[in-house]
Amino acid sequence: MNRFYDIFTFSEDFPLIFTQVNFWIFFAVAYFIFALLYKKVPLRNSYLFLISLFFYYKTSGLFIGILIFSTLVDFFIGRTIYKTDNKHKRLALVALSVCINLFVLSYFKYAYFFTDAFNTLFSTNYQVLNVLAQWGNSFSNQNYFTIDKIILPVGISFYTFQTISYSVDIYRKKLKPLSSILDFGFYVSFFPQLVAGPIVRAESFVPQISKPTILTKHNFDAGTYLILKGLIKKMLFADFIAMHFLDRVFDAPEMFSGFANVMAMIGYSLQIYGDFSGYTDIAIGLALLMGFELPKNFNSPYKATNAGDFWKRWHISLSTWLRDYLYIPLGGNQKGTVASYIILSVILLGVILAFGNLLIVFSTLLILLALFILSLYNSKVRNQINTNINLMLTMLIGGLWHGASWKYVIWGGLNGLGIVVYKFWRKISPYELKNQRYVRAWKIAVTFIFITFTRIYFRGESMDHISRWYSQVANNMDWTHAIDILVHYQAVFWVMAIGYLTHWLPQYLKDRIEIQYSKSPVFIKIALAVLTGVICYQAFSSDFQPFIYFQF
Repeated sequence: MNRFYDIFTFSEDFPLIFTQVNFWIFFAVAYFIFALLYKKVPLRNSYLFLISLFFYYKTSGLFIGILIFSTLVDFFIGRTIYKTDNKHKRLALVALSVCINLFVLSYFKYAYFFTDAFNTLFSTNYQVLNVLAQWGNSFSNQNYFTIDKIILPVGISFYTFQTISYSVDIYRKKLKPLSSILDFGFYVSFFPQLVAGPIVRAESFVPQISKPTILTKHNFDAGTYLILKGLIKKMLFADFIAMHFLDRVFDAPEMFSGFANVMAMIGYSLQIYGDFSGYTDIAIGLALLMGFELPKNFNSPYKATNAGDFWKRWHISLSTWLRDYLYIPLGGNQKGTVASYIILSVILLGVILAFGNLLIVFSTLLILLALFILSLYNSKVRNQINTNINLMLTMLIGGLWHGASWKYVIWGGLNGLGIVVYKFWRKISPYELKNQRYVRAWKIAVTFIFITFTRIYFRGESMDHISRWYSQVANNMDWTHAIDILVHYQAVFWVMAIGYLTHWLPQYLKDRIEIQYSKSPVFIKIALAVLTGVICYQAFSSDFQPFIYFQF
């Protein structure tokens, strides 16, 4: 009885997370009611909107108000854009939508980041004021809200990008606005992908809202297969290696050898892939069970042969969103705009300050000055800068999207640099047009190593924490005890080996496994679901492991 009560009241100890039993009880009840009314489209949409709001309330409490605010703002702005013929008014309205959304996102996600940057630049000591919490407390004699810290609402980065895409797609005349605010609220808050993606484009999802639900055997088979696969990725791979090895190393890198730190980074690449792709597999699977299609978010990213190929395979919904709503509007690979140079200069200045190392600062400024001088006298250098500046800018902003810290910007910049370097390398590489297995394996290995070791800026808690990791790797590899590490944590390394081997299986084998699952009788599917659940929850620790991308 207590479990049932916990499901229907807000509690930080019982969130509706895919790996929690509470969620599956909630989904079973919600799906049963959905099955009774899904044939009536308006009722179906209203119902899914309401249970999605309930889901978000269970996840974030009163931050549901921010979600409702974003829904109301973009619904009415979208309708006004569509009804307006004046070009300048349309532009002003879409700009208003973008500004409001980004202001809300920036307040919750970047208030401390921007304040600290301002204080560093101008030697001031301004403090962040939690205005919303003070305003909320003013309505009551009791202080319901904590005013000393701004808490980031779960999923705000994801649904903010979705509401922006709605207004922009209407402005671009790719989409007609929804007539019902309940339908639009359903688009914004659809619970499977609400808190960690994939980011759903208005132009791809909105047309589904008005169509009747058709539940097919294919949807059921594909949906249940993705759910089981996602649970295995998250609970058997990501959570297991995190709890039994990775978290221990990353919590105190100086307490472990450089070899252990390197192995932890290799393990982290598997953890973050299993965690994030596991979530999106479950989200896509749940949506399919209700007759809706969400975009594919991963495509075997560690099979990528270069950094650019990796970002076509990893977090695809974010990569394509940034391409279509940032990279191309800024000029793409054709030109660098004034906005491109201004934004890039500000970001680079922040990155330089983040390092806090005079040698790095001086070297960076020297390189930038040399490039600027060359661009004045050499048209080829100028053209190369113009064709790559927006790519770098997009990757830097993509890094900042992941977190309010310069280390994320550095991580994004390193990935952008990897893409740019490859663009030059492929022009002179003797292996670019070769496709032998050993050549492809070499490309995949180099790309994997590069992507893995840029992630220290993603995983490290601070620049000091990252420097401690580097210190151990540079000065204390301790090869003599490497075998001891492998033996002591052998269960973890076996799981890592199995995880990577299954990831690198040829796609035709993976497709064949899914086809065999689809062809199997219902009792086999039930048996596999029960077996997967038993194994996953037996391996599951009492220590709660949230999905990594909840923090973004």
